Amino acid sequence: MMVNKQLVLTYIYLLVYILLSSGVILYNKWILSPKYFNFPLPIALTMIHMGFSGLVAFLLIRVFKVVSPVKMTFEIYATCVIPISAFFASSLWFGNTAYLFISVAFIQMLKALMPVATFVMAVICGTDKLRCDVFLNMLLVSVGVVVSSYGEIHFNIVGTVYQVTGIFAEALRLVLTQVLLQKKGLTLNPITSLYYIAPCSFVFLFVPWYLLEKPEMEVSQIQFNFWIFFSNALCALALNFSIFLVIGRTGAVTIRVAGVLKDWILIALSTIIFPESTITILNITGYAIALCGVVMYNYLKIKDVRAVQLPVDSVSDRISKELKMEKKSSDLYVPDDITKNIGGKGTRNGSPDSIVDEEAPFIPSSRNHSIEQIDESGSCSYTLHHFEKPS
Repeated sequence: MMVNKQLVLTYIYLLVYILLSSGVILYNKWILSPKYFNFPLPIALTMIHMGFSGLVAFLLIRVFKVVSPVKMTFEIYATCVIPISAFFASSLWFGNTAYLFISVAFIQMLKALMPVATFVMAVICGTDKLRCDVFLNMLLVSVGVVVSSYGEIHFNIVGTVYQVTGIFAEALRLVLTQVLLQKKGLTLNPITSLYYIAPCSFVFLFVPWYLLEKPEMEVSQIQFNFWIFFSNALCALALNFSIFLVIGRTGAVTIRVAGVLKDWILIALSTIIFPESTITILNITGYAIALCGVVMYNYLKIKDVRAVQLPVDSVSDRISKELKMEKKSSDLYVPDDITKNIGGKGTRNGSPDSIVDEEAPFIPSSRNHSIEQIDESGSCSYTLHHFEKPS
């Protein structure tokens, strides 16, 4: 009976994750789109998310003392937190700006490029090696995205450039997280990540906001509804914690499947909620090709890990370890990654191949359907999707 209850609870967490991740993306699109709420200021919206998240984290750590802050020196903050926050702010800025030009469905299809971007950045930074089999998978993903883009009816080069730039900024953030934070031995849970990264990202966003959006706000009549922005920021924050709960209760394979399901549901919902987001057979064909490449990429990564971890074990030991690998949330994708302990659950901290949800990026390596799904996503996060980023 206990097993059944735990299983039901796990499915509830997965459902909440899918609903929140899809909801945050659709909510952001509705707020930013000139056809709906008409708040075409993506930097300002992202700053609201960062400010709210940083405030909540401050209250949880300094006032309510839910968790303790990590030992953060000026050197670690300057060499790790600041550069990571800069690329994080950039990925949110460019990703949210894309909502002004292209549809949610097409954005989700472009996010399939996340593993390609991460692989390229990892090779450039020296954290991964250029391999023929992985390269062919990345090529297949890229071909799929190109086919999907070719089939896009309302293709917009500006929006596409913004989205792709945001994807590469997020990929670089993930690689830097691995290179910088892991080498320092620093482990951040969702709350401490918000506490240190959100305020710094807010500062980085302030400069482009002051130069690009503040003048527009002074001459245009921009409507502001407190409850809409409060609920939007609250949903993004809740997404971060939902991914943390899901990672603690399921294996990476389960999260990947949930991420793929979420992406397909999101594409379908976006065409219903936003009628202008029409998709074509060529769109779907290209996206399916890209997902095939993503699945093959994840298979190779898991195969590499098992080859390294299980070669000298007995048959019984192998079976036992495989069961543990499926159960643990720290299912590895890169052999030389280090498993970190967060909140009593095994979780990978900072690996570019971890789950990263763009809508919930504060979960260390959580989400993106491209990567895990895997935010993504955030958070994702992504995360396969990229298992998505809050704003």
